[in-house]
Amino acid sequence: MTASPSDSGVTGWLDGVVFFVALLATALALGDALAHLFELPNKIDLPREHYFIVQGIYRGWAQLAYVLAVQFLAILAAIILARHRPRVRWLAVAALLGLIAAQAVFWAYTQPANAATANWTLQPANWEALRRQWEYSHAAGAIFQLLSMGALIGAALARGR
Repeated sequence: MTASPSDSGVTGWLDGVVFFVALLATALALGDALAHLFELPNKIDLPREHYFIVQGIYRGWAQLAYVLAVQFLAILAAIILARHRPRVRWLAVAALLGLIAAQAVFWAYTQPANAATANWTLQPANWEALRRQWEYSHAAGAIFQLLSMGALIGAALARGR
């Protein structure tokens, strides 16, 4: 019986580092996503002036794109390192699909609302529809990030089998 690539010292160490980074980046991204999800019930019915004031707390959150880039690269590296372990690989692929789905929702729904409101500094006539689009797209993104985290945890646990 031959050892799998993950059994060698350097590859096993690298595999552990990659999964650590993937889990950490996914946890950070999930924290952001869950913040949006949990604030939704308290914000969705705010009057216009209050809603636009509250939206100001998100200035600078675009910097989280770096975390998403690290998350993407680390999950991709985990998939590559797990090429000889199908259970780990497919769970890591599921984690990547969760991230991609969250980003697809963001770029299809959230970003257009950001653009239409100049990141919530302009108040267009259809601001209420844009608010619903923004809030519910963030909620969907949070669910996809949660699925990504669950799949990645599963992949990390499957490594030990």
